[in-house]
Amino acid sequence: MAASSSPSLLLPLASRNGPNIKTPRCISTRVIIASETRDRSCKTNTLSSRRDAMLLVLGVSGLSTSYSPAAYAAGLPPEDKPRLCEAECEKELENVPMVTTESGLQYKDIKVGKGPSPRVGFQVAANYVAMVPSGQIFDSSLEKGLPYLFRVGSGQVIKGLDEGLLTMKAGGKRRLYIPGPLAFPKGLVSAPGRPRVAPNSPVVFDVSLEYIPGLESDEE
Repeated sequence: MAASSSPSLLLPLASRNGPNIKTPRCISTRVIIASETRDRSCKTNTLSSRRDAMLLVLGVSGLSTSYSPAAYAAGLPPEDKPRLCEAECEKELENVPMVTTESGLQYKDIKVGKGPSPRVGFQVAANYVAMVPSGQIFDSSLEKGLPYLFRVGSGQVIKGLDEGLLTMKAGGKRRLYIPGPLAFPKGLVSAPGRPRVAPNSPVVFDVSLEYIPGLESDEE
């Protein structure tokens, strides 16, 4: 199984490299064949911006996390984002004891795995859903369709995720309550469908350790 090649937000802002890519503005074009499509796109973007502005004025900006321009235009209800812990799981999680580590990381095991645990520097394949404390999702491997592949404990992801995965077993699921110093020191800017993460603010990760390439489980 290959890892997703989509950009990830798991690295702290200061650790990311690459060009600063800005979203292109709507511009006019002299290509007659494409002009109708481009004009229609610009109008859609303008309508979306106006709608977002009205939501902010009305104090219901939280709805933007599940807002889909296509669904809105078609008069359809907003689509819920996939999660690793649904309603029944959330209810059961209330009775799971909280574990607190020396670093301040806290976690609850949704499911204890039966496979091996990774060692520092080992590649792991993990699915994750990253949320602000209110429950709004700001990043998710489930939306990308493939687990995220990286070397655990090597600083390739935020510190809280590194620490939380090292004590998991393959096949397990865990909710991580990550304090600000172990999350995003510089924060994350907001984007369409994604809430802002303030600098050094706590975040919540639901993570499942899918498998560890090269290490097979002795138990099924």
